[in-house]
Amino acid sequence: MLLSLIRNGAGISEIIAGVISSIAVVFLTLPIHEFAHAFVATKLGDPTPKYQNRLTLNPFAHIDYFGALCIILFGFGWAKPVQINARYFKNPKWGMVLSAAAGPVSNLLVALISLLIYNTITVLAPITGVTLAVLFFFSYLARINVYLAVFNLLPIPPLDGSRVLFAVLPQKYYFAVMRYERYIYIALIALLWLGVLSAPISLLSNYLFTAIYKLASLPF
Repeated sequence: MLLSLIRNGAGISEIIAGVISSIAVVFLTLPIHEFAHAFVATKLGDPTPKYQNRLTLNPFAHIDYFGALCIILFGFGWAKPVQINARYFKNPKWGMVLSAAAGPVSNLLVALISLLIYNTITVLAPITGVTLAVLFFFSYLARINVYLAVFNLLPIPPLDGSRVLFAVLPQKYYFAVMRYERYIYIALIALLWLGVLSAPISLLSNYLFTAIYKLASLPF
């Protein structure tokens, strides 16, 4: 996202607000995202996240520093995946789907709350330089969260969307794909650096952001 701001000729104040928003995502949104995975998995009967100290909002328990750098540069990235053992679930397939979907859903909720705050400030606060910077912060925070939700729902290991495949594909095919997770991960990084994924993710994110913005505007 930072690279996008620079390419689009953003001013210094917008770039600073963008960097602050990205840091907020790293230290606030990512812990919420991973905690959501851990919380749902634990509620469904899997004690693994608790044993690995992932049932916490402490950001340092969740941060993957390279994934955090990707968030600052590209607007989408990842944290350390929460380890989940589907054998503890009464229904392993749907337990995996629910625990995987919890992370992106938390991103969308953060985006919605950010836009509600954005609209509240727009209605109540006088327009000043400080107000505009704060508005940019919450708008940018919402947009990054939408990007993260869309990005993590891609059916590519090790992203959350690949866990959803567990409920769709026969187990033999799913585990055959997951054997190559490390190589697919490397290919994913390469696609991110080359910008190949930017256009489709941006398109989907823009549609979803518009829908959430309209929802957040209803009370006003």
